[in-house]
Amino acid sequence: MTAPTDRHHDRVPQDQAVPGPAAAEPTPSEERTGGVREVKSAARTLELLELLAARQNRPARLRELSEALGMPRSSCYAVLRTLTKYGWVRTDASGTLYGIGIRALLAGTSYLDTDPYVHTAKSVLDRLGEHLDETFHLGRLSGTDVVYLVTRESGQYLRPHSRVGRRLPAYSTALGKSLLAGLDEAELAEHLPAELAPLTEHTLTDRAALRRDLAEIRERGWAVDREENTVGVKCFALRLRYAEPATDAISCSVPLARLTPAREEDVVTALGRARDSIEQGVLSLGLGAWGADEG
Repeated sequence: MTAPTDRHHDRVPQDQAVPGPAAAEPTPSEERTGGVREVKSAARTLELLELLAARQNRPARLRELSEALGMPRSSCYAVLRTLTKYGWVRTDASGTLYGIGIRALLAGTSYLDTDPYVHTAKSVLDRLGEHLDETFHLGRLSGTDVVYLVTRESGQYLRPHSRVGRRLPAYSTALGKSLLAGLDEAELAEHLPAELAPLTEHTLTDRAALRRDLAEIRERGWAVDREENTVGVKCFALRLRYAEPATDAISCSVPLARLTPAREEDVVTALGRARDSIEQGVLSLGLGAWGADEG
């Protein structure tokens, strides 16, 4: 949609019209946004919010933020003060430390509340958790990460915080690897970072080894994370097939201390039944790929 103009001042009589400049080649940012020129101030605002969110419980000073984003300090300060005014950023009593604000929580909650896939999967995972009493997740592929949308914690293995809303590298999680295994080479390259940094000593950081693992996942039918994300925990995952390529997956995390071959078989079988139930629920709602994240 074109921006409104003052018709009295901007209109050029037809007989006085002059040819405009030749169309320039689209920039990389325009290509990423479908030919729409990126608004720099908006991009900087989003980069700042994402940086603060990634720091989780570590507030940052103005200098840290401006240097991390390559943004002039005065511009960074102006954006921070605007976001603080509207509740997207919060600051301490001294006004020198900044963190993510409560409006970000409200926006994230709205995303979860309005996503029909989340509602469908949550009810299934809740029932599954009651049956097996393990920790189950629903995750969505977003860029090079997996974002956790649902977590049903085991009564035997409680985390100090909920994982909902957190991001982890797709290559280091069973959730992520189940989704990466369904991509072709070009799509896979878009969802892998330049460096496969280790999260534990077991993380696959060699691209050839990761590709072999993804090939095994395609052949086996489910993904396994062998302490690649959390030491002492093995995770199993299946991608949900209501979109192509798949963007969502479900998983089960089990501490190695109580994982037996029989328990592993029970978990994989239960995940398969849960996937069928979720997919049938999505089909019954008449949903397509609505809600899939292109990020």
